Amino acid sequence: MIEKQKEYLHGTGRRKTAVAQVKLFKGNGAILVDGQPFEERFNRVLYRQTILKPFEITGTMGKYDAVVKVNGGGITGQCEAIRHGIARALAEIDEKFHHELREGGLLTRDPRIKERKKPGLKRARKAPQYTKR
Repeated sequence: MIEKQKEYLHGTGRRKTAVAQVKLFKGNGAILVDGQPFEERFNRVLYRQTILKPFEITGTMGKYDAVVKVNGGGITGQCEAIRHGIARALAEIDEKFHHELREGGLLTRDPRIKERKKPGLKRARKAPQYTKR
């Protein structure tokens, strides 16, 4: 699969409560997530497209291997954290990539997280049902 090399680029991606640590190596496009191919981990086509988006924008599809460690969150948060980490690592390679990824909105961390529960409510904003009598 992916051979361990010393030269790699590192990027940390975050989304909701998921954190992805990405290492990019020169290679043929293999992506390992927690030791397994990303196709097995993310079975939906939308998730795969999300992860590969930074490579599509920069035109580097199949030129880099990625080894990813991801913690926390759900599947959507994890795949978007991986995308963010890959984009950050690619941005270190070339200033042109940085500009393309910035225009595509892939270098900005999505700040939306779950809102806290308020007292007297069932969830963050859902109030108990009103009873007239």
